[in-house]
Parts: sequence; C-alpha cells; structure tokens
Amino acid sequence: MFTHRAKKSGLEATFSTLALIYHSTVRKVRDKHRNAFVSIGITILQAFTMLAVFMIMFIVLGLRGTTIRGDFFLYILSGIFLYLTHIRVVNTIANSEGPTSPMMKHAPMNTGISVASTALASLYVSVLSILLMLYFYNVLFARIYIYDPVGVFAMFLLSWFFGVAVGMVFLALKPWAPTLVKTLTTVYIRANMITSGKMFVANTLPGWMLAIFDWNPLFHTIDQARGFMFINYFPHNSSWKYALIVSIVLLGIGMLLEFYTRKKASLSWSATQ
Repeated sequence: MFTHRAKKSGLEATFSTLALIYHSTVRKVRDKHRNAFVSIGITILQAFTMLAVFMIMFIVLGLRGTTIRGDFFLYILSGIFLYLTHIRVVNTIANSEGPTSPMMKHAPMNTGISVASTALASLYVSVLSILLMLYFYNVLFARIYIYDPVGVFAMFLLSWFFGVAVGMVFLALKPWAPTLVKTLTTVYIRANMITSGKMFVANTLPGWMLAIFDWNPLFHTIDQARGFMFINYFPHNSSWKYALIVSIVLLGIGMLLEFYTRKKASLSWSATQ
C-alpha cells in the first residue's frame, strides 16, 4: 500500500523520458497494423496513390506546361508531399491522447510525451516515404537532381513543425468542444487542399490572387521548397521566416492552452471521464 519512490537525478529523468517517448513513438507507428512494416507500407501506399492522382490530373488538364522548368515529378512532390506531411501531423496530434485520456492515468505518461511521440512517428513515416519515392523514381525512371537538398529538407521540416503547432492548438481546445474542434480540423485540412498552393507557382499569381494565399505559412514553405529544389526558380512572393514565426507563435499559444486545459481537466472532467 505504501511505497517509496527514489528520486531520480536530472540525467536519469531525461533518459527515462526519452525512453518513454521512444516506446510511445513505436506504438504510434504500429497503430494501423500489428506488423510495423505493414503499418508503414499502408501510409506509404496512401502517399504514392495521392501523388499518382495529382500527376494524372496535371497531365489530363494540360497543366504540365505551366509548371517550373525541371523534373515534373519533383515539382509535384515538392507540393504534394509537404502538404501530406503537414495535414498528417495536424490530424494525428489533434486526435492524440489529451489530458482526459485514460492513458494519462499512468504515472510516467503525460500530454507532452504523447504529443512528442505522435509528432515523431508522423515525421518518421513521412521521411521514410519520401526517401523510398525518390529512390524508386531515381532507379526506375530518371536521375534526380536537387539544387539544394538541405534547403528542401529544411522546408519539409518547417512544414512538419507548422503542423505540430496547429495540431497542438486543436488538441488543447478539444476537451472544451470536441465536436467543434473535430469539424474545424476537417475544414482546415480541406481548405489546405487549395490554399497551400501546391498546384501552382506563386511567382505566376497576380497580386489580387496572391493575397488569398499568402496568409498560409504552408503556402510559403512549399514555394520556398521549390526555390531550393530548382536552380531556375527564385521565389519572390514567399518567406520561410514568416512560416517559422507563425509556427513558433502558434506552438506557444498551444502549449499555454494545453497547460490551462490540463489543470482544469483534472478538476472538472476527471469525475466523469
């Protein structure tokens, strides 16, 4: 009945938390199937399918000639995959275990570990997916040349980080209005199908149309990624700094809301959930 817990040093607590995040991340990666390889394969197949659909759409609609001079596959990939990475992490974090989840009743577990493992699992699957896509395309179809791979990967990470920030806000608000937040999450994901700018080049947009899209940080990361990917494209209507600043601000707001929600949830919702 009475137990004595030995206090851990700061280093021991750090390694214990990292180990918990690792095991939780593995569980998240395998949540679609008991076999980890099948679970990852399902996600990769979804990405391949969406990429193929958009490539066929561009060819059928005759939009291929309006793209950037360069590899058509890389042009599509730079838009579609950053969009997929962003919405995937938004959706998974918004639906991860919150402060009222039964998982939080286990002593070492907390919402910080849940969010970190969810975000890392999404990043792991996304990185693995894009590496496999590039590898098979390079081997089976054409040799790939990326002007600045480091810059492209940085924009990929920024799109993921922005998704973490947005998902954090949705997660913090979810215990207060779960139905409304679920609806807002769906609307946000559907709206980004158009406002992310993955199907067109920002430099070709007139000023009145640019104002419709440039509020979206994902629009900026996709356009900047194409600037790093193609040697002959210079993005003049976007800024990665804007996306980074908005992401940091949203993450801070989400953490504050989550902290407040966690404190209130332990008092008002623990008796009923």
